Amino acid sequence: MGVSMIVTLMRGGVIQIFKLIMPALAVALTVGLIVAIFQAVTSIQEQTLTFLPKFISILVVIALLSGWMFTELGEYTRMLFNMIPELAR
Repeated sequence: MGVSMIVTLMRGGVIQIFKLIMPALAVALTVGLIVAIFQAVTSIQEQTLTFLPKFISILVVIALLSGWMFTELGEYTRMLFNMIPELAR
């Protein structure tokens, strides 16, 4: 197993992680922006106000996309396990 194979495996893992967390991060960013605009308009400067909407929205996204996330992670894991004999040479 050469350095290029290790780099390829690491790159694939990082890309997989980003692909799985991006929907939740995008929703959290959007909800945070909306709450921040709401706070600026109404002059409510409560720090804990942003926590609950972000938390609930992230839970909803994870609940809706968990099947897709587990499928993607399972396929990536199977691909890695299938590569073990090749990497052992």
